[in-house]
Amino acid sequence: MRVKFAHLVVAAFALCASAVATSAAADWPTRPVKFLVTLGAGSGADIGARLFADRLSKRWAQPVIVENRPGGDALVAINAFVTAHDDHVLLFAPSSSFTAHPYLHDNLPYKPSDLVPIARVSNTFVTISVPIGMKVDTVADLVALIRKEPGKLNWAGVTGTLDFMFEGWLKSENLDLIKVPYRNPVDAAKDLAEGRVQVYEASLAIVRPELDAGKIKILAMTNTARSPAQPNIPTVQEAGFPALTLDGLVGLFGPPGMPLALRQRIASDFAAVADDTIKNRLEITGQLLNIGGPEEFAKSIDAQRATLASFAKTLGVKPLQ
Repeated sequence: MRVKFAHLVVAAFALCASAVATSAAADWPTRPVKFLVTLGAGSGADIGARLFADRLSKRWAQPVIVENRPGGDALVAINAFVTAHDDHVLLFAPSSSFTAHPYLHDNLPYKPSDLVPIARVSNTFVTISVPIGMKVDTVADLVALIRKEPGKLNWAGVTGTLDFMFEGWLKSENLDLIKVPYRNPVDAAKDLAEGRVQVYEASLAIVRPELDAGKIKILAMTNTARSPAQPNIPTVQEAGFPALTLDGLVGLFGPPGMPLALRQRIASDFAAVADDTIKNRLEITGQLLNIGGPEEFAKSIDAQRATLASFAKTLGVKPLQ
């Protein structure tokens, strides 16, 4: 009898907890919501955050504020997010802002579990680009040229996931390309256009102005599918280099303890307000609208982490903490 009573108590507690979580999901938000963005104004993530903030503020009947906190390899924004301890302060960011952090920084001010996936919003298209005057038209042409002239060509490196991945790929292919480090990705794109560096792996949004000006050419995209904005450019898999495949992931993150029911509801709200206007605006900035729930977003991030772990092994790099 006592065992049966104990089971009833546990079941009742579980039902109460579920009811509380469901109620919290229904009532949220109760005050203004803030999206902290790891990149500056005008970036693809910033534009996406502002497009959705405008729609969601009407749906939620609360202001949705977008605050840019660029710098420090995204640590400025992430630190502000994790120290807020507030389920109305959320992080809107590319997962590439942080997935390489364990290999690049020691004494990080956060744990991976501090960033809880809520919703995948879009995929960022990532390019492999060269100056327009360079006599290569494919990734295979580029590889052949590097092998022919080892140590004579430069590539632009900006701290982060793409940089780490590209460096790992170069080593796996035994390619001798000299790295030129940059703090600002826009500066790297400008130097690529002027031929001061010969290769740059970066988001389409970063190199788009130089592409439109006719100063660079894109050899391939790292994504699993072609970009609707640049349908003639092949993926790296189509180009014969599947190891370079990486889908940029942009989405929303919440703090630890945010109930799954609430995260699922927020993701469904993103899906509900997404329309052709948002889809078309994102495509112009080199993104593909691709709403996904918290579980799906988490799996995508885990896949990206697995890719980086493979390249870390190639580079002989272990997590710093």
